[in-house]
Amino acid sequence: MSLESAKTEFLGIDDVRFAFRRLGPATGTPLVLLQHFTGTMDAWDPAVVNALAQTRPVIVFDNLGVGASTGRTPDTVEQMAADAATFIRGLGLARVDLLGFSLGGMLAQLLAVQHPDLIGKLIIAGAAPRGGEEHLLAVVEDAFAQGAPDVRLPLFFTPSEASQHAGRAFVVRATARTQDRDPESGDDVSEPQAKAIIGWCASKDEGEATLRSIGQPTLIVHGSDDTMFPSINAYNTFKAMPNAELILYPDSGHGALFQYPERFVAHCRTFLDA
Repeated sequence: MSLESAKTEFLGIDDVRFAFRRLGPATGTPLVLLQHFTGTMDAWDPAVVNALAQTRPVIVFDNLGVGASTGRTPDTVEQMAADAATFIRGLGLARVDLLGFSLGGMLAQLLAVQHPDLIGKLIIAGAAPRGGEEHLLAVVEDAFAQGAPDVRLPLFFTPSEASQHAGRAFVVRATARTQDRDPESGDDVSEPQAKAIIGWCASKDEGEATLRSIGQPTLIVHGSDDTMFPSINAYNTFKAMPNAELILYPDSGHGALFQYPERFVAHCRTFLDA
C-alpha cells in the first residue's frame, strides 16, 4: 500500500467526518502526520510517506474543513490541535508519534504539551514557535506573482537550479495519485488557517513556557533559506526545548523535507528508532 493508492477512510465523531489513510505495518507506534497551510493528504510527498511506512504505521488525515473532511476550518492553532487530538483519540490510539510540517509543527507543539500521555516523540519540520517570526502572506503573494507552473516551486524551494530540480521532482511525485484525490483548498481553508498562523506568531510566549514544557524527544528539521518561517525559528525552538536536536539542510527552503526526502527519512528513522 502506498500514499498514491491507499484507500481513503472516514471516522465520524459527533457531526464531523475526518478523512484519513493508513499505511505500513499493523503493529508499532503510529506516526501521525500533521499537514502544512492549506495542505491536504495529497500534498504530502509519497517519497517521504511511503518510505516512513516501510517500518512503522503511518496515518495521514485531513483536519476539520480540509480536503475530504467535513466541518469548518478553525482560525486558531489551539482549536486545530484540539481537533487533531479528537481524531487521534477517536481512532482508539493510546500512544502516537507526530510529524508536523509548517502549520502542523505548531499543532504538534501544543499536542505535546496538552496531551503528554498520548504523544511520544515529535518531528517538527519548517515550523515556528509561539511568538516566532513569520512572513506567510508576503511569501505566498510573491510565489503566486512569479507565475511558476506550480506555486510550490517558489514557495518551498530556493531559486538555485539544484533546489528547483528537486522541486520539480517533488511536484511529479505529489501529483501521481489520480484516483480519489482530495479536493484542493479554497478561501474557506486558507483564510482561517492564515489567521491562525499569524495569531500564533503574534502571541508572545512569556519565557518560552510552551517550548520549555515539552519533555518529549524532538527532532527539529528546517531549510537553511526558509523565507516563510526563517531558520532562526528552528534554532530558537531547539534552544528552548529541553530534549531536542536540530538539523538544517543546505540550499533549501520551506519544503526542505521534500527536497531531501531520502536524507529526511533516514534522519527520522534514526531518531524514532533510538
